[in-house]
Amino acid sequence: MTPERLALRDAVRGLLDRHSDVRTAIEAPHGHDEDLWARLCDIGVLPIPEEYGGSGAGLPETHVALGELGRTLTPAPLLASTLASQALLASGNAEACARLLPRIAGGEIAALAWPWAAGDGVSVAPPDHPETTTAASEGPLEGSVRYVLDGDTAEILLVTDGVSLYEADPAGVTRSHTPAMDPTRRLATVRLTGGAATYLGPWSSRVRDIALAALSAEQVGAAARALELTVEYTKTRVQFGKPIGSFQALKHRMADLHVLVETARSASLAAVDEVSAAVAKVYCSEAFFKVAAEMVQMHGGIAITWEHDAHLYLKRAHGSGQLFGSPQVHLGRLARITRG
Repeated sequence: MTPERLALRDAVRGLLDRHSDVRTAIEAPHGHDEDLWARLCDIGVLPIPEEYGGSGAGLPETHVALGELGRTLTPAPLLASTLASQALLASGNAEACARLLPRIAGGEIAALAWPWAAGDGVSVAPPDHPETTTAASEGPLEGSVRYVLDGDTAEILLVTDGVSLYEADPAGVTRSHTPAMDPTRRLATVRLTGGAATYLGPWSSRVRDIALAALSAEQVGAAARALELTVEYTKTRVQFGKPIGSFQALKHRMADLHVLVETARSASLAAVDEVSAAVAKVYCSEAFFKVAAEMVQMHGGIAITWEHDAHLYLKRAHGSGQLFGSPQVHLGRLARITRG
């Protein structure tokens, strides 16, 4: 955490303290506060180079912002737009980057339809160009992709079949909001019905690693805040004439959770390649779920009511644990990597 990143953290946290209203954002037509998103873009939280209209922030700076959004469970399209912008940059298509990245940096929402879930798939007619070129060509897109972050409200929709990256023609796409257990995460099902696809360049598996590392940063921020709220509550909840936080059994449980959060933070910060990103996904998912579950337990019956946010942290923990593949999926990947 450099001084610049600490300053960014404080700026984002201050903005969220003043303007973030999770319950109002959940009920908004786009599933997020559009004014807050515009302010976040003005701060420069997206990892877009200056030559394409961005602030020059890199992924570490975006991870700082994602951690703060995780702390407050703020619905915002930062994760979705980050993945789309990184897929564009990885494609190597300078024309597409010059055309689309300034729009993303300016606050337009971009989504990436990436069939990571079992049963999803995209088929595209072979593009009429040599594999070494990035020249655009047209072809039909068909298939269905679930759990697309902010996919129903995105103004820019990118699609991959696992080999190439395409820009979808809205005329050939139907999109629907997917109701989920976690109301603070906007997910959609994207159905591709044979519309034109503009070839942008090759798909990079590095985008998956970026997604896992970015998600782990958000999970750590949420887990840390869940623990903070739990500690605060146990200092004020009185039972048998004493604050429950003074009971040794609860002290030990909260100390264990603190260690869990800090080791998850280390795993997230170390996520820089295929192996470490998969490790971060597995460890941070399990750590966040453990902290959120203990939060519910230590808050007692109030934690499962709509009036309290504890149940929202538990739902976010469950949902983010499955996003981009469950811990079991990535444990399997790690086993294959180490055997190979």
